[in-house]
Amino acid sequence: MATTKQRINITADKHMELALKRLAKRDRVPIARKAAELINMALELEEDTILAQIAQSRLTQKVKYIPHKMVWKISR
Repeated sequence: MATTKQRINITADKHMELALKRLAKRDRVPIARKAAELINMALELEEDTILAQIAQSRLTQKVKYIPHKMVWKISR
């Protein structure tokens, strides 16, 4: 049965390989699954960093704030 998941090859040095093996053994999962979990975590951290940068740039822009009452008055 064919898989729908994309397969990628990663070259790991001895330290990375040992760390992956130990973490996989600790969590009782295959090494490939542990590597995929760690990559997902890293991607989420990257996404958070980018979103934080976007939010920070929006906070530093000169903006005109609209009072709460005016917003609700306009939207009705």
